Amino acid sequence: MTLRLPSAGGGTHTYTPRSEPARFTAGGAPPVSRTVFAAAHVVADPYADTSPDAPAAVDWDATLAFRRHLWSHGLAVAEAMDTAQRGMGLDWTGAAELIRRSAAEAKTVGGRIACGAGTDQLAPGASLDEVRAAYEEQLALVEETGAQAILMASRALASAATAPDDYLAVYAPLLRQAARPVVLHWLGPMFDPALKGYWGSTDLDAATETFLQVIAEYPDKVDGIKISLLDAGRETELRRRLPAGVRCYTGDDFHYPELIAGDDLGFSHALLGVFDPLGPPAAEAVRVLDTGDTKGFRELLDPTVELARHLFRSPTRFYKTGVVFLAWLAGHQDHFTMVGGLQSARSLPHLARAYELADGLGLFPDPARAEDRMRSLLSVYGVHG
Repeated sequence: MTLRLPSAGGGTHTYTPRSEPARFTAGGAPPVSRTVFAAAHVVADPYADTSPDAPAAVDWDATLAFRRHLWSHGLAVAEAMDTAQRGMGLDWTGAAELIRRSAAEAKTVGGRIACGAGTDQLAPGASLDEVRAAYEEQLALVEETGAQAILMASRALASAATAPDDYLAVYAPLLRQAARPVVLHWLGPMFDPALKGYWGSTDLDAATETFLQVIAEYPDKVDGIKISLLDAGRETELRRRLPAGVRCYTGDDFHYPELIAGDDLGFSHALLGVFDPLGPPAAEAVRVLDTGDTKGFRELLDPTVELARHLFRSPTRFYKTGVVFLAWLAGHQDHFTMVGGLQSARSLPHLARAYELADGLGLFPDPARAEDRMRSLLSVYGVHG
């Protein structure tokens, strides 16, 4: 059987799907040489009568089942992050419920979890005091569940801050009151344009100095940093300047194999949205790295980069659409519907290419089911044959 797929430049081409099932179907123990978080997506309720600007309707059973899938492969789960559509369909009320449910599920199965604490309950125009209070509210909720907190980059703070000292004034009291070490989050504007100039400057060298100053003042309260700037050189330089004991979690969905493998001066751990669809091969690759086999690790993970770069191509913030699309093809959910209607954010040629690349990697547990689902989507768009 073949599929007629739309091409990026117009027209269509013929593709022959693979018939062999996914290579990475068995679970495994958590890797030991690196801490690896997969930032997980949420599954929408396809039967909810809702609209893009209404509160999210979540299929909680399917959402939690996907987290159990990630835990079964030895991965940690980064919850309620941008992959879960924070600020792009999932509001704070929905995120709070997601955090509570996922943290409880993590305790049940013995999975590791960290959850995003931000300021997305605020209306536009919030003051610095309101930003700090919003962070405190979300941090308290995360810590009440027993989960580790990730202090997410804040649109409200980026808007309210007028100088680098404003960032220090907000983050310092948060770190002082944190019950356990947190992860600090630096998300670049390619992921969220509203975060341009975060840490007080559009000059990344100046922003880095402010970021490092926050960490240096409270190193015992910072487990690590999650950096998502899609700049491998800058991440490598930054991680070499971190205080002893503070980890670097790469959020670079373009260069993750080389950053996780590291060099003679260190390496990055991982907190990645692309490890939502790539969870099983990523976990297996890092377990290979546990044995000291860097070459074997790269042989497993390097071939996935083309798919990752495709999913995260500009406008990068819409990568969530491809992530959920692949979860549907892989059988982790029964529909291709997203909160906020975000399934419409990528073109049919983009989705078709994602299917080809994922199929070529052997990511689908049931290739025939993935083919049938791809065929059904094509028919909705009027592509037949």
